[in-house]
Amino acid sequence: MKLINEEVVSNLELDPLFHPRTIAVLGTSENPNKIGYLQLKALLDGGFAGDIYPIHRSAQQIADLTCYPSVKDVPNTVDLAILCVGIDQVEKCLIECGESGVKAAIVFASGYSEIGEAGLVAQQRLKDISDKYNIRIIGPNCVGLLNTTNGLMGTFSPGLTNMPLNKKREAGFVTQSGAFGVLTYIAAAQQGLTFNYFVSVGNEADVGFADVMEYMLHDPNTTIATGYLEGEKNPEKLRKLAKFALEINKPMVIMKSGRSSAGSRAAASHTGSLAGADQVYDGFFKQTGIVRVEDYVDIISFSKLFMSKKTPKGRNAVIITSSGGRGINEADRCESYGLNIHPLSDQVKKEIEKNIPSYASASNPIDLTAAASITHPELFIEPLKVLVNDPDTDIIIFSEFPMGWDENTPELQEFVQLCENSDKFVLVTTFPLEGMSVPKGVGYLEDHGIAFVRGDMNPIRSLAKLVEYRETYEKAKEQRMQAEPKKINKKNIRHLLLENQTLSESQSSEILNEYGIRTAKRAIAQSAEEAVRFADNIGYPVVLKIDSPDIPHKTEVDGIRLNVQNAEEVRKAYDEVYQNATRNCPTATIHGVSIQEMLAEGVEVIVGVTNDPTFGPVIMFGLGGVFVEVFKDVSFRVAPITRQDAIDKMESLKGYELLKGVRNKKPVDREAIIDVLLKVSELIQDYPNEIQEIDINPLIVYENGIVAADALIITK
Repeated sequence: MKLINEEVVSNLELDPLFHPRTIAVLGTSENPNKIGYLQLKALLDGGFAGDIYPIHRSAQQIADLTCYPSVKDVPNTVDLAILCVGIDQVEKCLIECGESGVKAAIVFASGYSEIGEAGLVAQQRLKDISDKYNIRIIGPNCVGLLNTTNGLMGTFSPGLTNMPLNKKREAGFVTQSGAFGVLTYIAAAQQGLTFNYFVSVGNEADVGFADVMEYMLHDPNTTIATGYLEGEKNPEKLRKLAKFALEINKPMVIMKSGRSSAGSRAAASHTGSLAGADQVYDGFFKQTGIVRVEDYVDIISFSKLFMSKKTPKGRNAVIITSSGGRGINEADRCESYGLNIHPLSDQVKKEIEKNIPSYASASNPIDLTAAASITHPELFIEPLKVLVNDPDTDIIIFSEFPMGWDENTPELQEFVQLCENSDKFVLVTTFPLEGMSVPKGVGYLEDHGIAFVRGDMNPIRSLAKLVEYRETYEKAKEQRMQAEPKKINKKNIRHLLLENQTLSESQSSEILNEYGIRTAKRAIAQSAEEAVRFADNIGYPVVLKIDSPDIPHKTEVDGIRLNVQNAEEVRKAYDEVYQNATRNCPTATIHGVSIQEMLAEGVEVIVGVTNDPTFGPVIMFGLGGVFVEVFKDVSFRVAPITRQDAIDKMESLKGYELLKGVRNKKPVDREAIIDVLLKVSELIQDYPNEIQEIDINPLIVYENGIVAADALIITK
């Protein structure tokens, strides 16, 4: 509840941007080709119900509205000022707005942070004015803001103002790209989806992406918050909002650009070298329940699917088609995105066969043949009558639909009634052919909660995302009912984390032990004879490793000997390991040679932490050996993580089946893996300012238990 109470204040602060009663247009022009005129006309054409005040130094009237030489001369308090002026006038105008009590402003002008250092300085001055006068600013370098529910067309872009408005407006959209955002708005409008809010945040001098998301989540008239994101400046706020969004079942749907590996960096640990920027964002979205979509078409398709007010209760889908080839194609698409085209029971097939032609097929996909689309469209209803009562079916997909049915068609009315009285999720889609892509009855379907998305908008991919969202929502509900995990007892280890150090394996292992993570039994020997005594005590076979903070990768200096069987072999191995290290790395500080128990064979995994410049500490998990070296089969989650995050990290791996046991091998102790992940999460929470990287590799997991065979910790 704390989050909701705290955020309501911020919600009200943005009201003048979205629901102003009075608007001043600074830089209004009499020239119909200038931004100042286009903006004024957009407000008038949009039917804005409040008062509009054009600001012009000399004109008496523009578009039949009285002009004022300055915002200070406006007779009423101005809620929103729209600045259609060049960069040379922006600061002066903003200060006048502040002195006049204006609550919010939109700044179109460019030439700020996007051009470099000088622009950053100028943009900071805008932020200073915003803070001084408590003006909430959208921009600069933006295309504005729309509220299509009250006629607020705060933009100069004809691409936004000339689009038809659909009567259903429940999806909000915020974008960090002006032009791409405009194109998305146009594409949505062409698909029958009108965003209630469109916000181009530009350079985010004040109001940012997360602030707008926050407003939409708290807005009772918005059921889904969507956006285009290039990079989030306030990830902690976005994380809190995502948690809140799951609580209220209002999806955050984001297209995050930049999937390239450019964000990866060289690092001392495997974790650091594998943690590219996109992998971290991907993990962040998965653990917070944010729906990450691939493209603008997914924003549109997902919004339309969710606005149907039903979500699929499972992954079992049935396809009803009038083309065998089309049905197979859609079945392939469903399976590729993780939906199940499940075999229908004999009883269900028999019921369907009673009322379809003998030459049609009642197997999934159900092929009604061309007879349905051409001469007997009423056949589309027959399988539906049976499937709405089939407990094994969650989703019903119509890959074609009768083009001539409209709201007065009895068959369509019956179709709608069947869908409304069922908990099945029904999707109608069509092949996108000129003049044949939108059936007459689409409006009637959508008015009654039945989703329609054209085939060229990739509805199956979005449907799979909707199923994933439903699963995440249900897991989050269960998680909120679970007790918090008990804190572990541990000592203060800050004295072990001296700054800017690469800790040796023994030092790193000491820290892990303090957090209840078992490491291999070890002792540091300073001589061959001491090594023999330690080996006798530990028990043969043993492992010998050079222990040095300057040699994080011991194999590179030939500093490891495995499976050492007796005292004679220990003496020989000690001399070889020590000499190899001093020869290959003569400047290294060497603590000695670590004598360790030779761990039994198990499944190797890797756990690590790296610090992302945006999100801070990020926890990585993967299978060891070839899986991490070659396939890079790893997953990331931003710290702190929950038990469910730990489970999801395991299950998201391509090689997860190895942990469950394959080829007569018993499953490993997955609870032990979860325990280590949560303890590592607690370690990095306790020392976020001290620890830069952690690498536990390999971590060997058995049928019962888990042991860290090697570890590396790097401090900040």
